[in-house]
Amino acid sequence: MASHQSGHGHDHDDHDSQDQDQDHAGHSHGHGGHGHSHAPPDSLRAFAIGAGLNLGFVVIEAGFGFMSGSLALLADAGHNLSDVLGLLLAWGAAWLSRRAPTAKHTYGYGRSSILAALANATLLLVATGGIILEAFGRIADPEPIQTGIVMVVALVGVGVNIGTALLFMAGRKGDLNVRGAFVHMVADGAISLGVVIAGAVIALTGWLWLDPVVSLAISVAIIAGTWGLLRDSVNLAMDMVPEGVDAAEVEAYLAARPGVSEVHDLHIWGLSTTSVALSAHLVRPGATLDDDFLSETCAELKARFGIVHPVLQVEEGRMECALAPRDVV
Repeated sequence: MASHQSGHGHDHDDHDSQDQDQDHAGHSHGHGGHGHSHAPPDSLRAFAIGAGLNLGFVVIEAGFGFMSGSLALLADAGHNLSDVLGLLLAWGAAWLSRRAPTAKHTYGYGRSSILAALANATLLLVATGGIILEAFGRIADPEPIQTGIVMVVALVGVGVNIGTALLFMAGRKGDLNVRGAFVHMVADGAISLGVVIAGAVIALTGWLWLDPVVSLAISVAIIAGTWGLLRDSVNLAMDMVPEGVDAAEVEAYLAARPGVSEVHDLHIWGLSTTSVALSAHLVRPGATLDDDFLSETCAELKARFGIVHPVLQVEEGRMECALAPRDVV
């Protein structure tokens, strides 16, 4: 059987001679040359502050809704309650992703951040769908609203939502989970701003139909902006190559490594919204155990492609690998 070596950058197999390498397969699993990317403490703090602010606003908005008899405010309070749930999901996922792997969860809990991003996108689309249904009902049968109270409370909502969004602005590009929270808060800020503008115009003109029409226009914009988040989170959940990583370039790099004649069984996927993993078989005719080769390759994968968890198996190629065909997983 052809000898092979696998690892993250270092080999730890005991071997007495080259003959032994040719008689049996050597397996190795090291941790040199890679690291794990987790949600930074700042994002955890942002989730905590954002959830607290929005929960406080929900209580205030619901209270004024009951006092004024405004169905619009009560409905928006229910919508904002979904925001709190989304933030709590994202916060929990960010915390879980920092936990160490266990015997049963050997990759840790990083994928919870992917699930949270997916849930956040889904929650936002479902909540927006509810607003659309309510808007169509109100176009057919407009209801009077107390514009003064509605405008003041909605204006507070603009400040809360945009302020919360600013907490996530810095981390939104590098973490899909944070981006989900950012998009959610910006969308809700836009909804609240639309309510303020509509309330002002209705107070001046008495056009009650304007409130649902503005809601519909904002809802369409939210769906358009959320679609990308939903697509990216579904793709990560389905183990698609993460955005920003070119699989062809990675394969070309590995194929150009010294002594490598073939690359097969190449897989690239997201361990979380911030960590990228890779596994691949490299054929190196006449290969021996080579710590330097593995360490340099893993370090370069991290530096060039952001792949922090590479697993490489090196084969001599004297026997055909069952996983070599591209249609075999």
